Amino acid sequence: MSRVAVIGGGQNCEHEVSLASAASVADALASCGHEVVRLTISPDGAWCDADRRPIGLAAAVEVLRGCDVVVPVVHGPRGEDGTLAALCDLAGVRYVGSGLRAGALAMDKWTTKLVAGAVGIATAPGVLLTPASAPTYAWSHPVVVKPVAAGSSHGVSLVRTPEELPTALAAALALDDRVLVEDLVVGREVDVAVLGRADGSRTCSPALEIVVDGLFDLETKYDGSADFRLPAALDEVERKALEEAALATYDALGCAGVARVDFFLTAAGPVLNEVNTMPGFTAASQVPRMFAAAGLPYAELLDLLVRDALAAP
Repeated sequence: MSRVAVIGGGQNCEHEVSLASAASVADALASCGHEVVRLTISPDGAWCDADRRPIGLAAAVEVLRGCDVVVPVVHGPRGEDGTLAALCDLAGVRYVGSGLRAGALAMDKWTTKLVAGAVGIATAPGVLLTPASAPTYAWSHPVVVKPVAAGSSHGVSLVRTPEELPTALAAALALDDRVLVEDLVVGREVDVAVLGRADGSRTCSPALEIVVDGLFDLETKYDGSADFRLPAALDEVERKALEEAALATYDALGCAGVARVDFFLTAAGPVLNEVNTMPGFTAASQVPRMFAAAGLPYAELLDLLVRDALAAP
């Protein structure tokens, strides 16, 4: 078996979620017989060992170099956005998941929209705002306001009236200096996970539908009120359209390993919402549940990802 470094935490608003994912991933890999080395990035950016003692970046890089492969389980900016992939590339260490380019592109929701549009994948009409341009935006219909680069629905607001707009913009701008304002899309929320293998093949998981009363926001995401339907009730045309759109998006961004591609399924077909190259990864998270439904249990999925990272060219 391999010596595997698992990195959790991170210097962003998803720190606690990343800690939970990393702990679960590490335990599962250990159960498969791998020698697991646990590292944590604190909220202030300090690298820490398994006992949460600060060791510094230089020492952490040496730890990574002493491992066969790295599993970066850091959601959001300074992790999922390609930062840790770049660090591993510079250190000459193999790692699970997407590289710098795909991580950076997918983390940037505006850029993701541009890439999707270039390959014919529909997205919600939207505009990009900055602190300078936000005050000039005139509300005319219901919109969703979100930071360009943040995860777990942090800073996301549904704006149904003009009076709600200033608060929504302020919440998003508190997390990012660029904000995406998109038209509200009416449709079913359906996610598809894509697994890219070392041999170049890609497999789609069964689709998962998220049923909520209103917006699937930060509170709804973690309070247990959302109804996850797996597999989603889809006819063959809907299933094929979603899978083709998920694969096209995955390939266009250059993803590797596992990525979750989130859609709104409308009467006109799938509309891309966003792409997560390092989604939540506890055993109860969406992606592990989706592959488990296809007959690939959690620990086996992680073991496969590690083996594929080691087998990659």
